[in-house]
Amino acid sequence: MGRNPVVGRQGPAHHAAVIPAEGEAKRLRVKQIRSGIGHAETMNRTLKSIGLRHHQATVEVDNTATMRGMLTKVRHLIEVTPVQES
Repeated sequence: MGRNPVVGRQGPAHHAAVIPAEGEAKRLRVKQIRSGIGHAETMNRTLKSIGLRHHQATVEVDNTATMRGMLTKVRHLIEVTPVQES
């Protein structure tokens, strides 16, 4: 009997960031809410390329197609909010 792949990915504890479309915001504030430890090396490299070096770190990035692709890859480790233009 194999392991159920859905176990641990359901209920209120499961988090996946919603990435806004390019027309919704020019810049995004990205906060790392989960550690990259225990995840694939490619995810750790993606976090570093976004600019997130430590757990709970926050960076502001441009909302481009390239950046949205990177954010989608690690969406379970981050929290994304649009930056309000002032």
